[in-house]
Amino acid sequence: MEYQTITLDIADDVAVLTLNRADKMNALNTQMRAEIADAARKAGKDARVLVLTGSGRAFCSGQDLSDRANAANLDMERTLRDEYLPMLKAIYDCPIPTISAVNGAAAGAGANLALAADVVIATQSAYFLQAFTRIGLIPDAGGTYWMTRQMGTAKAMGAALFADKISAQQADDWGLIWEAVADDAFDATWRARAAHLAKGPTLAYAHVKQAIRGSWDNSLEDQLALEGRYQGTCGKTRDFKEGVLAFLEKRPASFEGR
Repeated sequence: MEYQTITLDIADDVAVLTLNRADKMNALNTQMRAEIADAARKAGKDARVLVLTGSGRAFCSGQDLSDRANAANLDMERTLRDEYLPMLKAIYDCPIPTISAVNGAAAGAGANLALAADVVIATQSAYFLQAFTRIGLIPDAGGTYWMTRQMGTAKAMGAALFADKISAQQADDWGLIWEAVADDAFDATWRARAAHLAKGPTLAYAHVKQAIRGSWDNSLEDQLALEGRYQGTCGKTRDFKEGVLAFLEKRPASFEGR
């Protein structure tokens, strides 16, 4: 697929997917959703970490409502099922670690696109906004799923009902994101985090994601069994042997990833 609304750059095992409709604050339209899904799948095959970020002053302002005629007649259920679901699943199910580097406003579906990643790093000047009730809707694109799990029912309910801006620092304090970073350190921080993951034990990272997500539906006994299965797999890898050897030799490990 030739991308028109995003860019995808892969170097040193890091795939950087940049939303590239800066004049529209990177608002999501049909083409962009398809391109994001395609790029995320490609990154999962060709890189060891995926970073999502935005161009210009916003990360993503959500659904593109600039075309009033189309917006008013939008089939919400179909759009969520046929366009948002494949995009969000491509990110959520990506076999490599995923980072959202939130460089500015993340509103509506744009906020929830950011939350689909494994780790969210935001610049201090960024904010998150569940703007849906302002136009008579409910949070979608996974918002009711991720917010509730990451910052609890009380905060999720307030964010959804009041549609207040949540600053990056609030999001950090409430557990919605991994960290809020000073604006002048933001770019260097997410790039360093991505580089760290790109050099790590990729298979172990994949099982970390699966184990943590699986814990929501498991009893303690089931979760311990799941950990055992995944640990058994990881314990047979060359990365495990290299990690132990590096520890004994007091040197950095050189992981192969897959």
